[in-house]
Amino acid sequence: MSTLIKQDLFEGLLESTHSGFENSRSEAKTSYLTQGLPAAKAEEYKFTGITKKLEQTFPQLSPAKPFEVSAETVKSAIFEGFSGDVLVFTNGKFQPSLSSIIDGIEVSLLSEKSETAIGSIAKPGKDAFCALNQASFEDGIFISVPKKAQIEKPILLLSFNKENEGAAIQPRVWIEVGDFAEVTFIDQSINLSASPYFINKVVEISGAHNSHVHYYRLQNEGKNAFEVSTIETDIQKDSKFSSVTISLSGEMVRNNLSLNILGSNSEGNMYGLYLLNGKTHVDNHTNVDHTVPHAESNELYKGILDDQSRGVFNGKIFVRQDAQKTNAFQQNNNILLSEDATVNTKPQLEIWADDVKCSHGCTTGQLDDEALFYLQTRGIGKDQAKGFLLYAFAGEVLTHIEEENFRSYCTELVQARLGSKI
Repeated sequence: MSTLIKQDLFEGLLESTHSGFENSRSEAKTSYLTQGLPAAKAEEYKFTGITKKLEQTFPQLSPAKPFEVSAETVKSAIFEGFSGDVLVFTNGKFQPSLSSIIDGIEVSLLSEKSETAIGSIAKPGKDAFCALNQASFEDGIFISVPKKAQIEKPILLLSFNKENEGAAIQPRVWIEVGDFAEVTFIDQSINLSASPYFINKVVEISGAHNSHVHYYRLQNEGKNAFEVSTIETDIQKDSKFSSVTISLSGEMVRNNLSLNILGSNSEGNMYGLYLLNGKTHVDNHTNVDHTVPHAESNELYKGILDDQSRGVFNGKIFVRQDAQKTNAFQQNNNILLSEDATVNTKPQLEIWADDVKCSHGCTTGQLDDEALFYLQTRGIGKDQAKGFLLYAFAGEVLTHIEEENFRSYCTELVQARLGSKI
């Protein structure tokens, strides 16, 4: 059960006056005030005390102000080999002058669109942070991929974040992908501040009939960053949604990723990798809702934890009564490199149909000493041998990144972190 935190912490957000979306904002504010932020014993945040952390770190949060970055800064932040279009954000606000937009794709501010879409997928009643975003975000971005569009090059959502007197950065993104369309998004954040800051992000994705959506997320925030990221997707008949989330840094990160399978012969794939050290805390909460028959979902999350870091995985799969012939698989595997590292894992299945193939499981352990010894007997130093074994464990997730240049970039980051570069 939730309870309201100190009212003054988010007072500056809730009292912000932004034009547009009055009905959506009013509904979300009511929902937020009813739920309150999660208390210490709230089941969904049982191992992630983000409410207490926010209270301790920020005396009051106010809306973040956008700031200027140069074209050179944007260019230098884009990973090597990237070829595609870039949508640039500073503290959550879209910067069209620094962005490039593919012909045939509609990109506009949410304030220029009807408010009926806001909160129709990521419903504010499901989570207090989602409600807070909808009640107080300044403006967002609307992306529409038209019917039958085959976008061959990825679209990079490049966010620059910077502390601004304890401000809250609240990006809002709406993506709709038309019938028979295919598109790839890469969501990457760049940290420009050593001071603590709070990000509360909501992304809603609507995949129409026979659409293919790839969504890759790289989290490499500042070590003092607090982030709550909510990504919720609806997919229709014959559609496919694939996501890969890689978490490398941040003081406390909570990822809410939900997939609603609303059409038969659809497929959802959710993969994640978290490499944690220091006192970094990352909580991955996933939800797959099978509502119709003849659909499939696959989920694999892997974690490597060192020092005093903490990882949390809570994955839920719902198979509704009408969802016969469902195939749903979920797995969470972890390696602990330190006695002080902690992982809490809770894979869950809730099945109401009787003709299904479903499985879930989790493992937590340490490196295989025999494999480590074997590599050392072949003339490989202990540290590098350890890095090779860890990369062999983590690399399985990276193989699910279909965009070659981004996969190479992530591979380099992971190998550098694990010490497995040759």
